[in-house]
Amino acid sequence: MTTGAADAARAVLAPQTRAARFLVLTVRPGGEAAVRELLPDLAGLRRSVGLRADRARLSCVTGLGSELWDRLFDGPRPAGLHPFQELRGPRHTAPATPGDLLFHLRAERPDACFELAGQLLGRLAGAADVVDETVGFEYFERRDLTGFVDGTENPEGAAAERAALIGAEDPRFAGGSYAVVQKYRHLLPEWEALTTEQQERAIGRTKLADIELVGKEQPADSHVSLTSLDPDADGRAQEILRHNMPYGSYLDGDIGTYFIGYCRTPAITEEMLRNMFLGRGEAPHDRLLDFTTATTGGLFFVPPADLLDDPPPPTAERPRPRTDWSLGIGSLKRPHETRPDEGDPTR
Repeated sequence: MTTGAADAARAVLAPQTRAARFLVLTVRPGGEAAVRELLPDLAGLRRSVGLRADRARLSCVTGLGSELWDRLFDGPRPAGLHPFQELRGPRHTAPATPGDLLFHLRAERPDACFELAGQLLGRLAGAADVVDETVGFEYFERRDLTGFVDGTENPEGAAAERAALIGAEDPRFAGGSYAVVQKYRHLLPEWEALTTEQQERAIGRTKLADIELVGKEQPADSHVSLTSLDPDADGRAQEILRHNMPYGSYLDGDIGTYFIGYCRTPAITEEMLRNMFLGRGEAPHDRLLDFTTATTGGLFFVPPADLLDDPPPPTAERPRPRTDWSLGIGSLKRPHETRPDEGDPTR
């Protein structure tokens, strides 16, 4: 793994922090140059802010959407990069929402995330627009606002690298990753009306001890059941690395979980989502979706740092459509065919 790839890996694999800020932007037509100019400066901006925020452990992961990639770069593209696909089941929908750029900022201090966000957006002023901003925070005992621990089954160490980082299967982009993001708005009054046992059967884990239900105790439509995949053809576990965070506003009642899953291929995350929204086997859908609603959806390629430092060549300018269809040889009239008033600017 190159130094640049290792730098990107550290940001993706970094342990969970107490604060996070998720920014999704769309890039205006003509704003591509500002994005290209920002990419090599991202590492320096993070270092500058991080040095002023003592022990903040500030990190920044940058993701590029499929359409933006084609607007920015010529040449090969990441093998798995494509727009987020909407999933519309009989009861629940995973929407696809606009997004060209993703910034996933994490730190032990929320002011560090806020400051870095301001620096990034200042560089993109007039070139891009924020379409979603979510401020995440650590909740008690690393729990989600449903009261259950989130991220228990995250892979660790070498297993996390294998799960989250692109390898030899796409060598041009090795060390990068794919991020799928969704914002889930919880229906907390309905959820809290359930008994603890009913909640545990929806999640697939015990609430207090955070132990996975086993055997016949594990419902087919639990969240754990439908997001657990069989090993691949080589016997390797199919996992993702989650860095979800609770978010919430009492003003507008928007309270929930910001899901962000990193994986070496988006196919694994997409299979989990299909199971959740479209069902699998005897499970029509994820029971948890009866109490939380997906309101956004996006898929982004996370480049290794050496690609950000030295981006691929820009997309070649397409020829402008021709508006003057003359032959460029002047008038075809013979001199003696010119009327007396032609060529006189005063007439």
